[in-house]
Amino acid sequence: MSLLRFTRDHEWIRLDGDLAVVGITDYAQSQLGDVVYVELPEIGRRVQKGKEAAVVESVKAASDVYAPVSGEVAEVNDALASDPAKVNADPMGEGWFVKLRLADPREFDGLLDEDAYRRFVEEQH
Repeated sequence: MSLLRFTRDHEWIRLDGDLAVVGITDYAQSQLGDVVYVELPEIGRRVQKGKEAAVVESVKAASDVYAPVSGEVAEVNDALASDPAKVNADPMGEGWFVKLRLADPREFDGLLDEDAYRRFVEEQH
C-alpha cells in the first residue's frame, strides 16, 4: 500500500509514522510560478478536510492550500519563511508545508493514489 495520496486541488499527503506530511504537487507549483511567500498555520491549530490550511503566494497569484484530511497541525516547515522557493525547487520534499495528526485515518484512504492523480492532471489539459 502506498503511503502517498493526492487531492484534486493539487495537494499531496504522505503518511510518516503517526503524522501526515502535506505540500503542493509539482503540477501546482508549476502553475503558480515563482513562490515568493508562504503563510503557515500555527502549531496546534485544527484544520478541516477541504478547508484552507496555508496560503502560498507567487509572482502570479495568491492561492489557498487546502487540508487533504482533517487533523491537528503538529509541525510547520519554518524553512519556507526564509526560502519559499523550496516549494518550486522540491515541492514533494523540502518544500512541504505542514505535518498533521490525522483526526480520521479513513479520510486518507479516500484520496487519489498516484496513478489516479496523474490521470486527473492529464484530463485537465
